Amino acid sequence: MTETRRAPTGAAVLQSRVTRAITEAVLDELAERGYGRLSMEAVARRAGVGKSALYRRWPAKRDMVVTVISEFSVPRAEVPDTGSLRGDLLATLHAIHEWLAHPRTATILPDLTAEAARNPDLAEAMRDAVGEPRRALGAATLRRAVERGELPSDLDVELALDLVAAPIYWRANVRGVPVTAAYLEDLAEHLLRALGAAVPRR
Repeated sequence: MTETRRAPTGAAVLQSRVTRAITEAVLDELAERGYGRLSMEAVARRAGVGKSALYRRWPAKRDMVVTVISEFSVPRAEVPDTGSLRGDLLATLHAIHEWLAHPRTATILPDLTAEAARNPDLAEAMRDAVGEPRRALGAATLRRAVERGELPSDLDVELALDLVAAPIYWRANVRGVPVTAAYLEDLAEHLLRALGAAVPRR
């Protein structure tokens, strides 16, 4: 007998709407005011909810911000298994660029990075909830390539992850130079060589 799953109704729908409203409010407040000036009161007011709705979900501002940024950022690191290292690498590079170029990321990330440099607790929370999960997804992609024989078995995965992400961040956020599709194609080719990939070149 096939079980029919009911669509959520009533309180469940309301709860989901409240959560979405809070999430949007957190992102908007971060973009407009930055982490230092963000308050639970301002988020509740923008979301149209009472502060109790926030405190039922998170004990403090840091927990709220980290959860929302994680839910916004980690899924954007997920890429499909294309069946080849080059395809996976290109998909990863495009995903990194799209995340960094997103208007919210472009505004919020520099502020959070600066704040984390002054706030070790925030830095650790962001690393655990955002940085490490995103890197874990990237590591899985690289390990698939190792299993397919496209990358050496002694690959330094941590170093490889830095090599993949750093050029895009440097070009876009430090140099302020456009990241084009042609640049990502060229970057993929350079990374294949740097990683010692055993795949045919174009």
